[in-house]
Amino acid sequence: MSDSPIDDCDARWYTIANAEEIDSPALLVYPPRIVENIRRMIAIAGGGERGGVDRLRPHVKTHKMSEVVRLQLAAGIRRFKCATLSEMEMTAAAGAPDVLLAHQPVGPKIAKLVALSARFPRTRLATILDDAPTAARLSAAFQESGRRIDVLLDLDLGMGRTGIQPGPEAVALYQQLASLPGIRPCGLHAYDGHLHQTDPAARRQACDAAMAPVVALRGELQRLGFDVSELVAGGTPTFPIHAEHADRQLSPGTCLLWDAGYSAALPDLDFLLAAALLSRVVSKPAPDCICLDLGHKAVAADPKGLRVVWPELPDAEVMVHSEEHLTLRTARARELAVGDVLYGIPWHICPTCALHARAIVVSDGRASDEWPIDARNRI
Repeated sequence: MSDSPIDDCDARWYTIANAEEIDSPALLVYPPRIVENIRRMIAIAGGGERGGVDRLRPHVKTHKMSEVVRLQLAAGIRRFKCATLSEMEMTAAAGAPDVLLAHQPVGPKIAKLVALSARFPRTRLATILDDAPTAARLSAAFQESGRRIDVLLDLDLGMGRTGIQPGPEAVALYQQLASLPGIRPCGLHAYDGHLHQTDPAARRQACDAAMAPVVALRGELQRLGFDVSELVAGGTPTFPIHAEHADRQLSPGTCLLWDAGYSAALPDLDFLLAAALLSRVVSKPAPDCICLDLGHKAVAADPKGLRVVWPELPDAEVMVHSEEHLTLRTARARELAVGDVLYGIPWHICPTCALHARAIVVSDGRASDEWPIDARNRI
């Protein structure tokens, strides 16, 4: 375990003394715990002194908050990754020097990306590509603007979502990208989000196998004389594995706030839960049931079944979950009254954050401020 200055043994770290002042449902964030997670993230990357902080490119999709970006900037992190143009705009506006859009821009997004490039001339903006016609459209748009954008070739490591498989077709596409004006290929994007085996050894084996053709592709492109200086690899589950390779940029994201899902699935990753949900009992439909004001408009609707862990209701069983309500069966129902506050840990924090316009900031056991979730806009 880490030599953390934060004592995580207190089972009630999430409670706040002035809960009566907070309307529900509410998303709570705990800055000291976020700062500690940033420290641990930097340590895994190799620490500040050994240049680990320079290899980090944390994803902002989990929190979508400029205040969290600023905490990372204060820790020396300079590169970031995002999934939407709203996240890119938020991160650049917070002062980030380098932001990668890990989502191939199509349709109106191309023009919006050009506009962001003009708006933030001091921020190096980059994006990913896996399609030749899209690359041509992006090239034409940036050439017309008189600007240029760096691009990474997006690779499919087996997730089957986006990217081109490493191999001859990837070499040919990279060559084509290098011939287009207005864009500059400078590396590879290799996301392995499908690798989240609970057994660290199995996860490592799968990660190494998935990256082998990526490493071979990079070597081939370098032999052909292309700039492939950047290799942005992995997410949170494979973060420590990629961190062992000094030539890779590292893109963890969920570890900034952590959640119940990754806590259960990845026990080898030592991060602190830094977000919680405050909810209230709004009804008692049966002697052994309570209904909370935590519908799936306030907590992610995935996965099926368990979407919130209730530290004070370990036996809680979901009966009904709808837009504005969550009915639980628990032996503690008789002890609870309508209006009582309960705290829950979301199973999946990333889409949960996107459901809230703001996060309540908890310091020294009290709700003391609010942080806007600036980039919750989907585009």
